[in-house]
Amino acid sequence: MTSTTGAAAAAAATRGAAKVRLDRESIVAAGLDLAASTGATSISVRELGTRLGADPTAIYRHFRNKEALMQALLDELNARAVAAVSADPADWRSRLRQLSAATLDLFTAHPAIAVEAVVLTTHGPGELDAVELMLDAFAHAGLTDDELVRHYALLASNVLATAAGIARSRSERGTTDDGRSPWFDGPILADPRTHPRIAELGVELAGLEDRDLFLLGVEAVIASAERTAEGVAITTPGSASA
Repeated sequence: MTSTTGAAAAAAATRGAAKVRLDRESIVAAGLDLAASTGATSISVRELGTRLGADPTAIYRHFRNKEALMQALLDELNARAVAAVSADPADWRSRLRQLSAATLDLFTAHPAIAVEAVVLTTHGPGELDAVELMLDAFAHAGLTDDELVRHYALLASNVLATAAGIARSRSERGTTDDGRSPWFDGPILADPRTHPRIAELGVELAGLEDRDLFLLGVEAVIASAERTAEGVAITTPGSASA
């Protein structure tokens, strides 16, 4: 009787395990949920396996290692950021603003994935779509060749690095869902005899918020593109300004 009971239990366990059907899409979806629910700056493959109801090693049948998994998760965030852009291609400024803001929102909601943005290149469709969108936007601005590529790199590096830093900072502070956080922790105390500027502007410095500074960086790149495009138009033979 004991043997029969044991066999029945084993059969039930086998049937339960058979219900779990892992694929790349389900793993990525669970990884995004895990990153959003924990608010941590790292993802445990063991915890991901538990969430999926599967042995963690089964994940590596679909991703060769954890880096490949993180690349897929990051690429999905890139794809979602691109999908959030609704402005007409001719309105290149709005498209860059929308892409940047969506990236920040997605990164701060998934800090464990965001922190990988400064070290990983996904080579996936989400990343390619984001790069294409930025290049196309700067082409609509009137930039060409080296200046177009330079402004793309300037915006991409600023958005990815700053958004990743904000995501990490908010996660460590436990403020991942408030939409904004102070740039400095607490008041800035300085002796006016040695640091007169800090003492004078301490209140203003303490009032700086991360999202405002992030968007200010985006606006700086847009303004640079505008100035550069104006210079190109002036120096181009046959242009209206020549």
